[in-house]
Amino acid sequence: MRLNGKIFSILDCTLRDGGYYTDWDFDKTLVKEYAQTMENLPIDYIEIGYRSIPMDGYLGEYFYCPKFVMEEIKSFMPSKKLVIILNEKDIRASHVENLLKDCKPFISMVRIAIDPKNFCRAIELAKAVKKMGFEVAFNVMYMSKWKEDPSFLDELIGLESTIDYFYMVDSFGGITPAQLKEVVGLVKSKTEVPLGFHGHNNLEMALINSLEAINQGCTIIDATITGMGRGAGNLRMELLMTYLDSVEPLNLDYNELSAVVSEFEEMKKKYSWGTNLPYMFSGAYSLPQKQVMEWVGMNRYSISSILNALRNQKEDVQDNIRLPFLEKENLFEEAIILGGGKSAINHFQAIKKKVDKGHGICVIHGGTKHVSLYKSLNAAQYYALAGFESEKLLKHFVPPSEVLGTCVFPPYPRKMGTVMPHSIQQVSKELQNIEFTSTSTDSPLVLGIQIALNLGVKRIYLAGFDGYDTTIDPIQFMLAQENQRIINDALALEGISLISITATRYKNIETKSIYSLI
Repeated sequence: MRLNGKIFSILDCTLRDGGYYTDWDFDKTLVKEYAQTMENLPIDYIEIGYRSIPMDGYLGEYFYCPKFVMEEIKSFMPSKKLVIILNEKDIRASHVENLLKDCKPFISMVRIAIDPKNFCRAIELAKAVKKMGFEVAFNVMYMSKWKEDPSFLDELIGLESTIDYFYMVDSFGGITPAQLKEVVGLVKSKTEVPLGFHGHNNLEMALINSLEAINQGCTIIDATITGMGRGAGNLRMELLMTYLDSVEPLNLDYNELSAVVSEFEEMKKKYSWGTNLPYMFSGAYSLPQKQVMEWVGMNRYSISSILNALRNQKEDVQDNIRLPFLEKENLFEEAIILGGGKSAINHFQAIKKKVDKGHGICVIHGGTKHVSLYKSLNAAQYYALAGFESEKLLKHFVPPSEVLGTCVFPPYPRKMGTVMPHSIQQVSKELQNIEFTSTSTDSPLVLGIQIALNLGVKRIYLAGFDGYDTTIDPIQFMLAQENQRIINDALALEGISLISITATRYKNIETKSIYSLI
């Protein structure tokens, strides 16, 4: 490929980087369509995934890339140079022979993902890989922080025969073209190894930074279909192709390209990669992407809560507010903890009857979903808030000063920090600790159960914890597993009854019909 007289190669890493959203499993028909499109595009290298020693947890076929996967995908792209990547933090030189011996017929280049602090160790790994006859590339992370400590770059001297490419990875997606130019100059002062650039798109500068990298002499550039990749994602391959075609015609088949892009756009509706305000903030201040991805993916935290947590990280602040403790007192015999499920709506009248009939009963909201429906109940009410749920809570009360009940927050410091409207500060408390489980400190169910324990409750009723059906997405699956562990831990408490009074898919818990209690 040529641009303004500069010759460079393009590497597509959709399956490898996109695997962070799919656990490295992709629909086989989609992979075939993607591969056949790659075969017809002016792309030199295709990175198909990781190659790894066994790891805990489920990681799919493109994390391990067994021989049959490499063989099949090579048959779809016979003219392309295939690439796999090793994660240096997990792989040592002693693993190389077993890991790579099956790769030799199919794989042209092995990339190594490297934290700068482990650079010397990575050199030994690279030498073992090179000895097996592969092209070798270093993907060195955290480019925007190299100026703080560039000493690892001194180790590049003399590595021209060991590594074929030295990739600068804008891990935080916040570098500017001027900064990129400066870093390129710094690296070039240490080595003649050809340079590459892998740009993340937090500040939507992946394209301009990649073009600047080419202008500064980088000879290989990464991109992915629709920008699919960890966190805010990468340079979009279709954008790069379109721009290059406008400068010097590439005879692209836009029908074929648009077809595969459309397939990935459908997937994007489910996984929602791409930049947003938290990714922009983390990119601008070089804050960890993995954590932001987890927070965004959980769908538990508001955008403002994530921004507050990032702001606290930037300023090295633990939390914003300390509150009085919710003291341990024997105030109630029974508590109803309300979840967000439809059953809390469907059986409202019966639950109201139970509350009206009972003595020594309180209502604990595990979140704010059904506050409007239940706020008029004649019972003490508590709101389990994860630090930013207060924003949602106030939407149920007009004026805000009419909040009925006690707001209870997780123990200090709360990992997302705390933003609290003045109108509820006088009715807010925090838990001193979570005693019955280590599963979570800010799940609505954990907070609800711990509130009940602090209030001296002996019988805890769950309503609206319906569970999830078999069509759940990965986030719902994770939340379902978390709730099940919390329930199991609560069931182990001596002298405490935990009973679901609406139908539930959670296991082990005793279920009684709310109608049998009224």
